[in-house]
Amino acid sequence: MSEFAFTPPGISSVAIADESERFPVRRIFCVGRNYAAHAREMGRDPDREPPFFFTKPADTVVDSGAVVPYPPQTKNFHYEIELVVGIGKGGAEIPTDKALDHVWGYGVGIDLTRRDLQLDAREKGRPWDWGKAFDLSAPCAPLRRASSIGHPGSGRIWLAVNGVVKQNADLKDLIWSVPDIVAILSQSMTLQPGDLIMTGTPAGVGAIVPGDIVTGGIEGLGDIDITISERVGNVA
Repeated sequence: MSEFAFTPPGISSVAIADESERFPVRRIFCVGRNYAAHAREMGRDPDREPPFFFTKPADTVVDSGAVVPYPPQTKNFHYEIELVVGIGKGGAEIPTDKALDHVWGYGVGIDLTRRDLQLDAREKGRPWDWGKAFDLSAPCAPLRRASSIGHPGSGRIWLAVNGVVKQNADLKDLIWSVPDIVAILSQSMTLQPGDLIMTGTPAGVGAIVPGDIVTGGIEGLGDIDITISERVGNVA
């Protein structure tokens, strides 16, 4: 007899570049306002204060090339291109100078956001979950092993909608670097293999609508693309 009341869901995962194996996803941590220009466009001071984090469920990941339906309960659906970090070695209270030892690899992701719900929650001092943690909100291109590509500290990061570039920056513009982020996050959470960290988005975020084709990439890591379709069931 099964030990579960019903069949448990499968393991969420992200593709690995040039390999048949996939990277199992345990949790997704996201860094808020980690580029100064984006902090300003969101009406916030970009001074180097300690970073803050929010989360997405593991099953929000979706592969590059996916068709993503326009989500319900929003009229202001946004893209945010991001560097994604995959953790391969767990740990707590990780020193900054040892943080990269815990990184398995890197990829390109898009933090899809119901901006109107996020801003409404922010104004009321409520959590961002409804604006950030909805179905299919974390498209991710195949991860690349750090053992093969190293640890990118610079390189162009960009996003385009229907071929028009909207975000265009460099990884060196991150307020908090990958070693900083891993070390600081590990002070509050014991990181585990399979954790993903979305490291923040540069300026230029904006709305997308059904029919839009969203493309993006990071120098040395590859590209990502998704297509936005009509809302499933036309739910208001």
